Amino acid sequence: MAEVVKMPKLSDTMTEGVVSKWLKKVGDKVKSGDILAEIDSDKATMEFESFYDGVLLYIGVPDKKAAPVDSILAIIGKEGEDISALITNSGVLPDKQKSEGTGQKSEVISQKAEGVSQNSEVKSQKTEGKSLGSSSQFLIPKTETNTNTNGRAKASPLAKMLAQEKGIPVTMLRGTGDGGRVIKRDIENYSGSIASAFVGSESFEEVEISQMRKTIARRLAESKFTSPHFYLTMEIQMDELIKAREAVNSVASVKISFNDLVVKAAAASLRKNPKVNSSWLGEVIRYNHHIHIGVAVAVEDGLLVPVIRFADGKTLSQIAVESKTLSQKAKDKKLQPQDWEGNTFTISNLGMFGIEEFTAIINPPDACILAVGAIKENVIVKDGQILAGHTMKVTLSCDHRVVDGATGSAFLQTLKQFLENPVILLGAPSI
Repeated sequence: MAEVVKMPKLSDTMTEGVVSKWLKKVGDKVKSGDILAEIDSDKATMEFESFYDGVLLYIGVPDKKAAPVDSILAIIGKEGEDISALITNSGVLPDKQKSEGTGQKSEVISQKAEGVSQNSEVKSQKTEGKSLGSSSQFLIPKTETNTNTNGRAKASPLAKMLAQEKGIPVTMLRGTGDGGRVIKRDIENYSGSIASAFVGSESFEEVEISQMRKTIARRLAESKFTSPHFYLTMEIQMDELIKAREAVNSVASVKISFNDLVVKAAAASLRKNPKVNSSWLGEVIRYNHHIHIGVAVAVEDGLLVPVIRFADGKTLSQIAVESKTLSQKAKDKKLQPQDWEGNTFTISNLGMFGIEEFTAIINPPDACILAVGAIKENVIVKDGQILAGHTMKVTLSCDHRVVDGATGSAFLQTLKQFLENPVILLGAPSI
């Protein structure tokens, strides 16, 4: 008996998937464990295996098309098996090609399929027009001309002579003489310049929204509009941390980044301020005893947040290696669910792009997210003296349902203490 293969749910936030590429075609023999297709979830591209033996009789979702979770993805059965009932019951009508491939001979379904095909063709034409955009040439219109019906300018001979000497196009001027006639004073009073007519074109491109971008939009909109955000910004002197990083990297086998140091300092600060390491769950507030820090990574389609687990118990070298590995997996779309689930606090760093200060939207279910800006050479006052130094601004976005201003401020003060005094930070645990 034929088996229906449904669109899998590859992550906890996935509502629909896109078939990136079919590796089998209708009529191919399939064994359990064979890779049927590559499917894009909202997090990554994953290979989807067959659980059945048989022949691929039907493909329900073409390449590059999206379908909801649990919708019909494919049908596997015996060669020549009639699957029209399965397709009809699923609410999907096959096109002519698929009907022939399955041996379907129902006239009624064939007529419906033909109707669907025609509608699809119309829709395809509309979509094609939309994806190509529209392009139209236009000439910047004149507000008014002062030409006769025969095309000659309405101007006095003296005005024409003066206009020619000054390089002023008479036809572009609004005359103050009788009937809009351009006269001498119009030329003399003219103080601007007439731009030559410019021929340009309008164009645009519309691109289908990726599954990742849809999920980002949905989750961040939910966060922004349901969590009452407030923001706390603090400036941190970075000269001692810069020296400490140089010293560490001179002997360490793994190069440490400033972001690795921020992750380490944030984890230590969360241990001292556990109320920030929390989540709003509707009826209860969850205070997490473990510290899993999500680190936002920019990828081609948007933003992914792989998680460094038990960050407070790891050395700087361990954090550096894990951070680099997860970042590369995110860019290669190779992250697995265990790589992005379970965060209790998130860090978003735009300092490498030269952004001095910004606010980030909380990454659910966290109660807070730390936005890290660029390290900037600045004038600072230290022990009553004006000196040149380096500073960095951080902004903590807080869910006011969970974290109050005093709680968030205490966390930032602890973070500042660790970053400005790296000897304390590097003392527990050791590198």
